[in-house]
Amino acid sequence: MTLLDRYIFRQFFMNLLLVLASLVAIYLLVDFFERIDNFTQAGKSIGLALTYFLLKIPFIYDQMAPVCILLAGVITLGLLSKNRELMSLNAGGISLTRIVVPIIAASLLFTILTIAVAQWILPRSNTRTNEIWYQEVNEKVANGIVRKGRIFYRGIEGIYTFKRPDPKRNVFTQFNYMAWDGSHRHLTLLLTAQNASWSDKGWSFKRGQLKTRKKDGSYKLKLFNQLKYPLPDTPAEFFVPEYRVTELSLYELHQKAMASLKKGDWQGMVAINQRLSFIFLGVPLLLLSIPLMHSLQRKWNRDLSMTIPISCVLAFFAWAMWNVTQSLAQAAYVNPLIASWSIHVILTVTGLILLWGMNRI
Repeated sequence: MTLLDRYIFRQFFMNLLLVLASLVAIYLLVDFFERIDNFTQAGKSIGLALTYFLLKIPFIYDQMAPVCILLAGVITLGLLSKNRELMSLNAGGISLTRIVVPIIAASLLFTILTIAVAQWILPRSNTRTNEIWYQEVNEKVANGIVRKGRIFYRGIEGIYTFKRPDPKRNVFTQFNYMAWDGSHRHLTLLLTAQNASWSDKGWSFKRGQLKTRKKDGSYKLKLFNQLKYPLPDTPAEFFVPEYRVTELSLYELHQKAMASLKKGDWQGMVAINQRLSFIFLGVPLLLLSIPLMHSLQRKWNRDLSMTIPISCVLAFFAWAMWNVTQSLAQAAYVNPLIASWSIHVILTVTGLILLWGMNRI
C-alpha cells in the first residue's frame, strides 16, 4: 500500500466514523423521545431503558451503513478537492480512478465488517431489544415460536405443534394438540392428524387419532379419517411475531431460504437476498456518486454544501427503487436475485462508465 493509499484510506475512515457517530446519535435522540414515555408508563427503570437504547446501536449501524459509506466517500473526495489536494494529484498525472481505488477498498472493508456484525452481533442485540420492547414494556408475550420448520403455540388450555406450508392459508400438516388438567399432571386430550384446516365452521381434521381422558382416569382412543372437533384457539391467535426474522443471523437466513426453496417457496430467497443486497448497497452508490460529485464540483465550483445534499437525494432515490423491486419480489412478480441485485448492477456499471469517461477528458 502506497503512501497515497494510506492517506486516503485514513481520511475515509475518519470521515466514516464521524458520519456514523452523527447518524447514530441523531437516531438515538429521536428514538429516545419517541419511546421513553412507553418505559415510564410501563413502570420500567431508567437502567432498562438505557440498556434498550445501547443494545439498539448495532441495529442502527446496520441500517445506516450504506448511507455512511456514501457520505464518507463524498466527504473525503470533497475535502481533497477543497484543500487543492485533488488538483495537485491530477496535475501529477494521477487519475481520478486511481484516487478512488483506496476509497472503494475501504468501503468494501467496511461492508465486510457490517456482514460480520449482521452475523454475530446483530441477532443477539435484536433478540434482547425485542424482548425488552415487546414483552417487558408492551407486554406482548410471544406464545408462538418456530423450531426447525415446526410452529409451537401455547394456547388457552394446551399446546399446538404443526407445520404451515402456506402462511396465507389456514391449512396445517403434522398437526398435534395436547391439553392437561388444572394441575398440569394428567393429559386430558391428545389430538393428532396428518392434515388440519380451519374455516368459519370450525376445525376439521383428516387421518388421525383422538385420545381423551375419562372420569375414571382411563383413556378413550378414536381413529378417524374425517373429524370435526372444537378446539379453544383459532389460527388468528397463533402469535409468531414478524420481528423474529430480525433475530436471525445471515447463516440462519440462508439455511431457511434453502429449506423453503426445496418446497418451492421463494420467500426465503427474498429475505436473504434482501438482507445481503441492502448491506452492499453503499458500494455501488459510492461508485456512482464520486464521478457525479466531481463533475458538479468542476462545473459549478461548489464543495460539500452542494455535494452532500445531492448525495442524500441519490441515496433516497436508490433506496426507493430498491424497495420497489423488493415489493415486486415478495409478490412473486420478479425473481429475488434480479429484484435485489439489479439496482447494484445499474449503479455500478453507470459509475464505472462515468469514471472511465472522466479519465479521457
